[in-house]
Amino acid sequence: MKIGEVANRAGVSIDTVRFYERVGVLPAPERTESGYRVYRPGTVERIQLTRRLQAIGFTLAAATDALAAHDAGGATCESERWRLQAVLERVDAQLAELAALRARIVTAQEACAAGDCMFTTVT
Repeated sequence: MKIGEVANRAGVSIDTVRFYERVGVLPAPERTESGYRVYRPGTVERIQLTRRLQAIGFTLAAATDALAAHDAGGATCESERWRLQAVLERVDAQLAELAALRARIVTAQEACAAGDCMFTTVT
């Protein structure tokens, strides 16, 4: 399968396919005599899995690591569950930061409503 077909079936751009190849998501494809990339079966599914992992909060590096663990053999849901836990902990930390930010904004709004507007004290 050529790069355009892979990109079309996976729902990504050709540049994304090339990028995924550069960063190790995809193995280097074979080349024709004229230099065209020829991708193996399963490339589309690998791209789609990478996109699904990113959609649930995996960084590209974490998704690539998970794929490498799968490629090495022996990766199971049980052995890889820690990756999901790490993403969940990162998201929880971000939510806590956003909650704290929200509280600061509400406090600023309340102060402004009480006549202590932070914008009028700037000189």
